[in-house]
Amino acid sequence: MLADRSLWNNPFKHCRWHAQVIDADGFRPNVGIVLCNAEGKLLWAKRIGQDAWQFPQGGIQRGERPEQALFRELGEELGLTRADVQILGVTSGWLRYRLPSRYLRRSRGRVCIGQKQKWFALRLMTTDAAVRLDTSHKPEFDGWRWVDYWLPLDEVVEFKREVYHCALRELAPLLGGPPRVQPDNEALG
Repeated sequence: MLADRSLWNNPFKHCRWHAQVIDADGFRPNVGIVLCNAEGKLLWAKRIGQDAWQFPQGGIQRGERPEQALFRELGEELGLTRADVQILGVTSGWLRYRLPSRYLRRSRGRVCIGQKQKWFALRLMTTDAAVRLDTSHKPEFDGWRWVDYWLPLDEVVEFKREVYHCALRELAPLLGGPPRVQPDNEALG
């Protein structure tokens, strides 16, 4: 398990700029990306300058559909295009998590209390060399690796763990992930 690190000092840095996308309940719409290779391993990315790992993800901008946000984030964070991946599926509903109270920030009078996410299952259709972390003017990651299907649950920050579990469980049939049984909490909503 990762300890709480400086990464989480401002997990919603974009709320300040895109306050209009915070829903009436205080959740910011977001897409999560679970990218697998031909061997069924998942791409696990290291936050720049930190020892914190996560799946690529990012906010849905005003007027943007989840699939549009997926491809924008895929390009910004991993340097990949539509031609580099195959969409295998997406979670059926929004998965939500709340931020710990110490991370709540006011933004234009609204408070981001957490994220609601659509998670996409993708397969890499090209070589590993296509993954580029340096294509954005402000990269989010400085490393990545292929990991076993359920390893992210052991390494992701605690407050995201249940959403990761729900997403991985729902996407497992599409990604070839082995079953894992764990009780549900409040991530579905």
